Amino acid sequence: MKLQEIKIQLERVSVVNFKLPNGKFVEPHFHVTEVGEITKHFIDCGGVERFEKKVSFQLWSADDYDHRIHPEKLLQIINLSQDKLGIGNHEVEIEYQGAESIQKYGLDYDGKDFNLTSIETACLASDACGIPEKVKVDLSNLAASTSNCCSPGGGCC
Repeated sequence: MKLQEIKIQLERVSVVNFKLPNGKFVEPHFHVTEVGEITKHFIDCGGVERFEKKVSFQLWSADDYDHRIHPEKLLQIINLSQDKLGIGNHEVEIEYQGAESIQKYGLDYDGKDFNLTSIETACLASDACGIPEKVKVDLSNLAASTSNCCSPGGGCC
């Protein structure tokens, strides 16, 4: 989800809810402690130089249970960050305290809640790394090739 999409949704909602991938919600008394732009400049394992920019929100659950961030306040923080830092309309990444360390999530919106989505790693240069491509199996041939596999007298045991 890009930053502009979040801003549009914040103008439409009366409550800001963040839902974790396990279905539980971030505590309603969370704070947004940071909004920033992260620039990543790196070389992948195939030697290709890459640039990546994301917008980062850091959520923090404090002990002040009466606190509740309203959509207008979060929108104000985002706008201030854009004005002061020149943040672009990039994909948003959420940082949130997990059981042992800070965890990073992607973000989606389902019409009611902002959903934190799992982020997975992947090889960016699998062709240069020697990682074999997944073999695609033609399912129509699968039944024919296994029809005698484990039948009596099929020789599989």
